[in-house]
Amino acid sequence: MKGLRDIIIVAWIVAFSAGTLQAAGTTTAFSFLRNDASARAAALAGSFITVTDDPNAIFYNPAGLATIADSRGSIGFFKHLLDINAGCASYSTDVEDIGRFGAGIVYTNYGSFTETDAVGNVLGTFTANDLALSIGYATSFEENVYVGGAVKFIYSGIAGYTSTAVAADVGVLYTIPDARVAVGASVRNLGAQLSTYSGTREQLPLDVTIGASVVPRGLPLLLNVGFHRLADDATTIGERFRFFIVGGEFTLSRVLRLRVGFDNAKRKDFKIGPSADLAGFSAGVGILVSGYTIDYAVSSLGKAGSLHRISVSTSF
Repeated sequence: MKGLRDIIIVAWIVAFSAGTLQAAGTTTAFSFLRNDASARAAALAGSFITVTDDPNAIFYNPAGLATIADSRGSIGFFKHLLDINAGCASYSTDVEDIGRFGAGIVYTNYGSFTETDAVGNVLGTFTANDLALSIGYATSFEENVYVGGAVKFIYSGIAGYTSTAVAADVGVLYTIPDARVAVGASVRNLGAQLSTYSGTREQLPLDVTIGASVVPRGLPLLLNVGFHRLADDATTIGERFRFFIVGGEFTLSRVLRLRVGFDNAKRKDFKIGPSADLAGFSAGVGILVSGYTIDYAVSSLGKAGSLHRISVSTSF
């Protein structure tokens, strides 16, 4: 490859090819796959496509796994609205002469619901759960160019009905260390259902993301920008790039990081009437203590409420 130009060309080809695949329909299953996984990623509004040295890259751009210097793991808890709770875990390690492997799991529990018959008589209760398990691999394609992929098994169950699927995530990451710049692209959830809830086959939430990051000289800031949901239906080029994400991570000291982010898609989705309040905005903090990194994030959905996440990561 010839460098940055080729990476950008590949990103465009991937984005619009995947967009064509998605155009056949808009109904999707397993929408929980669109949720941010770790607290750090959520605080940055999901602008995680070029983040390095973090095992949670497996959920956003598996190519980022190749930038991890040691064996590293992370575990997190996600407090959604109402009684919805979720969690995630990830781990990455290097296998000599082969490359870097990673694994990740995301889980959502929607709580307990009352089951009734057609006239309202209570019959009991039922639950609903979602689960996705990923296994990934990444390596250096050539100097400063990383590629990676992951396969995942997906399960969803509600009131005795279940659905399963398999999917693949692929990504590329190109870094320019002297300029402290990185660009990347990923395609996620490219796959199909193995079994359906009740005979109706649905598409997976195919997501294509491109992004870039920079550390401005003289500033303790990692600035990430990107465009996601590029596979969503669109009639014009401008409309296809309407869902942008921005995130900033400020290094205040050796042990403290502050983060802010903005997701234009959430801003639009949770706008109620003329006002969206703080929908789409997120913030968080990271603290390094005795070899552990503790991350917290809050993401606003405007009048609908806020989402809270906490993650802990460490090297092994």
